[in-house]
Order: sequence, then structure tokens, then C-alpha cells
Amino acid sequence: MKISNLIRITITTFGLGLLAMNNSALAHTQVLQCGAVLNIPGAAPLGNSSIIVDHDGTITEIKEGFTTVNGATVIDLKDKFCLPGLIDSHVHLTSELSSKGRLETVTKSDADYAMTAVLHARRTLMAGFTSVQDVGARGDDAIYAVRDAINRGDIAGPRILAAGKTVSISGGHGDGRHGYSEAVAAALLSPATCDGADDCRRAVRENIRKGADVIKITATGGVLSNTAAGTGQQFFDDEMRDIVTAANFMGRKVTAHAHGKGGIEAALKAGVSSIEHGTYLDKKTAQLFKKYDAYLVPTVLAGATVVEMANDPNSFLPKPSRDKAKQVGPQMINMLRIAQENGVKIAFGTDSGVSKHGENAREFVLMVEAGFTPMQAIKSATVMAADHLQISDQVGTLEPGKQADIIAVSGDPLDHIEELLDVDFVMKGAQIHKNKD
Repeated sequence: MKISNLIRITITTFGLGLLAMNNSALAHTQVLQCGAVLNIPGAAPLGNSSIIVDHDGTITEIKEGFTTVNGATVIDLKDKFCLPGLIDSHVHLTSELSSKGRLETVTKSDADYAMTAVLHARRTLMAGFTSVQDVGARGDDAIYAVRDAINRGDIAGPRILAAGKTVSISGGHGDGRHGYSEAVAAALLSPATCDGADDCRRAVRENIRKGADVIKITATGGVLSNTAAGTGQQFFDDEMRDIVTAANFMGRKVTAHAHGKGGIEAALKAGVSSIEHGTYLDKKTAQLFKKYDAYLVPTVLAGATVVEMANDPNSFLPKPSRDKAKQVGPQMINMLRIAQENGVKIAFGTDSGVSKHGENAREFVLMVEAGFTPMQAIKSATVMAADHLQISDQVGTLEPGKQADIIAVSGDPLDHIEELLDVDFVMKGAQIHKNKD
């Protein structure tokens, strides 16, 4: 065979190989034809549009009108309103509040907690939440195992940033030993429980060693701990400062559960990046949020949930929790109103695990009740939450190069926020997990 013919055959074969590769890539390209697209929450939505999703799971382009790409799969959402996948900044996937909770603490294994988290992660994803931050998990390693399995594509669920064990003082809100016998309490002692600045640095480092993406502390008392210790500050100022320093040295931020005004303000001054709940903040506290450029994660749904439970004559909550719930819960709508009116940065969060997983969108309705516009509420669960969790390069808006985390609803959520209570379509990283016909 002549060398020229051999070269011609080789080039032709190589070209056919490239064509096959290109056709294979096109076969995995998807075009979502949407009746409307809120591509950047906070800006006006687009009309009829086509979102081009590459085979690698990212958005390539958003085109005006209903277009197609040769060889690509077309997904008909012409009668739907498309928007970015939602982000919940405060969940607890390994558990859900129930009458069995105290018993399960001493009967469930880490493997059991992981299986529970798998179930709750799927429910969360199907509700349209494609990213979450888990800020306190049962079991030592369960949430990390589930996070990593989702990242590998082994199971379905939202991308997870995990805090692992909550860092708490002995006898504090995050210490899970309240009300148990001494023998049981000894077995339940968490390595994240600490006393004194030196010991708290150790707890932070241990959490990071195990895999924590963020450090969660209980700066104040809380509602559901079975102790009449109130909701005021619990960590000393020096303990919180050293926690933040130790975490920052190792590339982690700190978020603080905090209800009481004094504890909120002490945590902000110590350098935490965000406050979870923030129940008793006021205008002065709001100024500190702005001074320290911190986020508020309001979790109003948790407040509403515990009030319902506390007022139930057959409530399974212990008396200290019922008493605190009746005091704290009703304050949270007004808290959110004060924060919004005074310019505090707000990232959407529900405390799901107190409320039911998969019902996260109920927080939107409460936010609107507190004075948010639907657009502001949606922005808090997309643009703002992505910034808070430091994942804005991946999610939060629908733009070229970002992950194809896309949801769709039947009506316009900017007119009726309740549309988000029933999501019709869920795509995460180009994989379709839900599509109601």
C-alpha cells in the first residue's frame, strides 16, 4: 500500500473517531425549553428560553426562544417556570424530630443514621433543594459517608456541606446527654464537647480531621435540649474567639446557633461568619451583622414547628423544651422582619429535622409573611445562600459554566410563592431526578 493511501486511511479513521466522539457528546447534551427562566434571582426573569446543558453537567448557554441542538435531547418545559436549584443552609439530615428521638439516641448505630440521612437527602432533593448545609449530625461519621456517596454519584441527594458534630460546652445546648443516667451519659459524651479555650481548639481540630466542611457551635442555649438553662450565652468570649481562630487557621468558617441577644452579639464579635436562628436580635444587633459582614440564617419554620408541638396536649417534648418553645417560637417572624428592614444579609435555612424533611419550602411562605417579596425570598435561597456557603462558582444562578442545577414549577413563584411547595422538575448536575408530565 502506498504511504499516501495509508495516511489518507489513517486521517479518515481519525476523523470518523472524532465525529463519533462528538456525536456521543451531543447525545448527552440536553436542551431544556422553558416558558420562563429566572436565571439570576434578583433580576427580571427571561421569557421563552432554552437552556443548553453539556454532557459534563454544566450549563453551556441560555438562548432566547425554543431552540434545539442537533443530536441533543430536548426536555419540554414550555409550560413551566425554570429557576436555579434551591439551597437550604441549615438542615439535619440524619434525624427528624419525633417521640422516638431519645430512644433512638441509644439504639441507632452510625449505619442506621446514614440510612436515615439517605432517605431524608432524597426527599430534600425531590423538593427542589439541590444543595444543603448540614449543621449538626447524629452519629460520628454518618453524614460524611452520605455526603461522599452523593459526590461519587452512588446515591441521589443534594450536594452537602457538613459540620459533623456540633461543638458545645458540657451541659450546653449541643451536649446530647441531658436527662440520661450517668452510665448512658458517659457513653454519649461527644469529642466535640469542650470546656475552656484550649479544649475548644482541640474540638475544632478533631471535627476538621474527621471531615467537617464548616464548624457549628452552640453560642447560646436552645429550645430542644432537655434542660431549663434558658437561651442566653453559654460559651465564654475567649472560647468562641479561639474556636474561630482555630477554624480559620485550617480554612473553615464558623456558624453559631444563637437565640439570645447577648450571645448573638458575642458570637459576631468573636468572628463567626453566620448566626443560626437569631431570635432576639434587635436594631443594634443588626448593625453588628453589617459591621462584621455576617449572614443570618433565620429558620422561622423551626420556630413555627416547635410552637405547634408545644401547644399539642399530647406533645412528646419534655417540659423544659415546651416552655422554651412557647417563648422562642413566636418571636421568630418579628426577628426576621427586623433583620430584613435593617439590611442584614439573609441566607435561606429551615432547620429541617425539626420540621419534616422535604417540606423545606414552607420557609418561603413564612418569609413572605415577614415582609419579604417572593423575589427576595428566592434570592435568599439561591444567590445569597450560595455566597454564604462559598459555592457561588458552582450554583445559585443559571449561567454558562455553572452546574446544571435547575428546577421548574407550574406557575410563577414571583406571583405566588406557594408554587415552590410543589416542584415539578428537578435536575442536579444535568441528571434529572424528577419530571412530572
